[in-house]
Amino acid sequence: MTGFVSLVGAGPGDADHLTLGALKALQSAQAVLYDALVSEDIIALAPAKCVKICVGKRGDRLSVPQDKTNALMVRLAKKGLHVVRLKGGDPSVFGRVEEERDYLEAHNIAHKTLPGVTAASAAAAQFAFPLTHRGEARSVTFLTGRTKDGSIDLKETAVCDPQTSLVFYMSSHNAAHIEARLIAAGRSANTPIVIVENAGRAHARALKSTLSQLATQVSDAAYEGPVLIGVGEAFRFARLDASATLNACQKLQMQAQTA
Repeated sequence: MTGFVSLVGAGPGDADHLTLGALKALQSAQAVLYDALVSEDIIALAPAKCVKICVGKRGDRLSVPQDKTNALMVRLAKKGLHVVRLKGGDPSVFGRVEEERDYLEAHNIAHKTLPGVTAASAAAAQFAFPLTHRGEARSVTFLTGRTKDGSIDLKETAVCDPQTSLVFYMSSHNAAHIEARLIAAGRSANTPIVIVENAGRAHARALKSTLSQLATQVSDAAYEGPVLIGVGEAFRFARLDASATLNACQKLQMQAQTA
C-alpha cells in the first residue's frame, strides 16, 4: 500500500507555536524530512522509531537540493509510510510547498498541507508590535530577499504606500539595496523599521531604527540566524523588552503547572 505525505508547518522554532494538527501529524509520522531551522524539541515529538532526515536549506551554505528532497518523499511514501515533510514557518510563505505538491501529484502520492505560524506573526507577538494598525497601516506585504539569482526586485508601485507594512524575509544580505530602493520609491528616510533575528525563539533579538539606518544596523549586528526586516509605521510600536517578559511569563506558567 502506498503511503502519504503531510506537508507540515513547524512554525519559527519554538514548539509552543505548533498547531494541534501539526503535533498530531508528527506523533503519527513514520518518516520525517525536516528543514534546517526546525528545532530539536519539535523533532523529538515524533516517535522514537521514526526515520528522521534533515533536508534543510540555509542561505549560502551547503544544502540538500530540492529535487533530492522531492524524490525522497516519493520513495518513502511508496514504501507505505506516513511521511511528514516538516517545514519551517508556514509552508505557503516562501516554503516551496507548491513545487513539492506538484511532484507528489505527478507520482500519484496522496498529500495534505497543514499551516504553521509564519515568522512575521511570531515576531509581532514576541516583540509586541502590530503588522497592521487602524489609521496607520492598512495592509501588510511579505517579500523575499532571496530569489533564484540572488537579487531582489522591488516594484515601486507595490512598496511606496506609507500605509503598507513591509516584511522582508531572508533579506539581511540585501539591506543596502532595500534601503536605497525604498527611499528612491518615495518612502521617508525616517520610516520606522524593526530588525528581528531568530523570531519566535527564546534567544531572539530585535532592534528599532529608521529606514536610513537599515544597512548600517544590519552590517553592525553581523547576524548569523534568520533575519526579518519590517518597514513601516506599525513597527514603531515594537517593544524590545517584550521578549524577556514573555519568557518570564512562560516560566511562571510552567512552574504553576508542575506545582
